[in-house]
This record gives sequence, C-alpha cells and structure tokens, in this order.
Amino acid sequence: MAIKLTTTAQAARDSGLKLLVHGPAGAGKTTLCATTGEPTVIISAEAGLLSLRGHDIPVIEVGSIEDVHEAYRFVAESADARDFRWVCLDSISEIAEVVLAREKAGAKDPRQAYGALADQMGQLIRAFRDLPGRNVYMSCKQARQQDAASGATLYFPSLPGQMLGQGIAYFFDFVFALRVERDTEGNVSRWLQTGRDFTHEAKDRSGALAMFEPPNLAAIASKVRASMAQNAHLHAEAAPAPVAAMH
Repeated sequence: MAIKLTTTAQAARDSGLKLLVHGPAGAGKTTLCATTGEPTVIISAEAGLLSLRGHDIPVIEVGSIEDVHEAYRFVAESADARDFRWVCLDSISEIAEVVLAREKAGAKDPRQAYGALADQMGQLIRAFRDLPGRNVYMSCKQARQQDAASGATLYFPSLPGQMLGQGIAYFFDFVFALRVERDTEGNVSRWLQTGRDFTHEAKDRSGALAMFEPPNLAAIASKVRASMAQNAHLHAEAAPAPVAAMH
C-alpha cells in the first residue's frame, strides 16, 4: 500500500467542518441550515421545513433508509452535487427513528433492533461526516436528565437507543447546544453553546470559538478557518531552516 503523507493542519483544512447541534423542539435547528452563506443541500427526514419558507435551498426528502443511502450517493458522487459546500442532515434523530421502526418490524427480540440501529446509524453518520471537502451539519433532538448528586438538569444529544445516544458526541469535532433564553422583559435570544458546563453537553476541538456564539454557521466557519490559517502561519514561521548540505 502506498503511503499518503499529509499534515494535521492540511487534513483539517481538507476535511471541512463537521458539526452536531442539539436543542429543544422549535429552537431553530432547521433554521441554521440557512446561515451557511454557501451552496447548501438539506437532507430532511422531518416535516419542519416551514421555518425555511423564505429561502430557496435544495432539499432531499427521505422517508426510508434506502432514501438516505441514495441521498449519500448523490452528494458524494453526482456531478450535480459537486458545488454544494454544506450538507445538512435534519435531523439524525428522525433518521434513526426510521431505521429503528424498520428493524423492530423484522426482529423477534427488540434488543436486536437496537443493536442493528447502532450499527447502521454509526455507518451512516461516519459516511456523511467523512465526505471530503464538505462541511457537514447534523441536528438532533435534546434530552434532559437531573443529576442525582447536584440536582442540576443536564442537557445532551438524544437519539433512540442507549448505545447510539451515548456515543454520538464522539463522532464530531464540534458539538453545540442551541440555547434559547428569555430575559425579564420577554425578549428571546438564541446562542450556540460551544463548550461543556454543568448543564449542557458541548465541545469545540478547534479552540477558536467563544463559549457562546451567535447561531450562524457562516460566522462559525469563518472563525475556525481563520484560526487554522493563523496556526499554519505560525508553524511555518517556527519551522527550522533547512541545513545546507556539507561538501
């Protein structure tokens, strides 16, 4: 096998941004698809596109696992899809429910259905996540649980099946919690929480983002890319000069 040598910085630039956003129903997860600022395609498994009625974004509607596989092949292989810079899956929770319903219908033991769900969804999420040169945004439902020790309410990504739900955050470089806050006068504001605290599961492997960012994927991508470019410049300046050959 021929070895293909690259660098961590180059690999990060080539792979694109891979984001997961979890939030409550109606928080604006679908609306985020309209904030990319670049050609975008939405793969939709839920009837929540009314929030995008003021936009003209291409949509692939999926109602079965076969539809999702076909959508992947289109995005990965079709010449008609090569200009899409963002691929949005809205939502992977709904896609997982479609997979689970099918597996339950054919399984004698429900536990087998959940095992098959974890396998199939793991493969699908990795396939879309690893699309080269594409930014990939996935939304999912949000679960909450009260911590017995502290009494705090914890909010985290939610998918059917314990195995799948607990492992989903590990697939992504960025996991954001979409926060909807209301002040004392009733004014609503929305923020993407990018780092974990005592109540919300979140992470930012780039280190380029503030704890709370406006819900705008174009602005987030710009900050991450600027950080990558700055790091590449600093590494180039710090690289030792080549040693002259001795004669």
